[in-house]
Amino acid sequence: MKIVKFILSLLFGLMFINAGLSKFFHYMPMPELSPEQMEVYQAFEKLKWITPLAGIVEIIGGVLFIFPKTRALGAIVIFPVMIGIVAHNYTFEPSGLTIAVPLLLINLWVIFDNRSRYRKLIA
Repeated sequence: MKIVKFILSLLFGLMFINAGLSKFFHYMPMPELSPEQMEVYQAFEKLKWITPLAGIVEIIGGVLFIFPKTRALGAIVIFPVMIGIVAHNYTFEPSGLTIAVPLLLINLWVIFDNRSRYRKLIA
């Protein structure tokens, strides 16, 4: 089970690192956007700080998620981004849930698996 968790964590982390880097270097193609999605995208473009912030959080969270020693922190850092991804896909792109939901489940698994570490923070 340990090797499965490592492989899933590695792939999860690399996906977020890739997504974060793409926010800075724009190498991933932009999908066709509906008018509603275009409004959201334009709003994010007006808030010049939000896309770089999301990119930095994705990169840091992805790197932390890969390594067992920092995985618990990475899972917490990535969790709000993951909720946003699921909410966005649920609202605008339901077909994306086939990827977003398994990623959310991996994130929740790691959070649950590290619950004893989090207890120390709130005790």
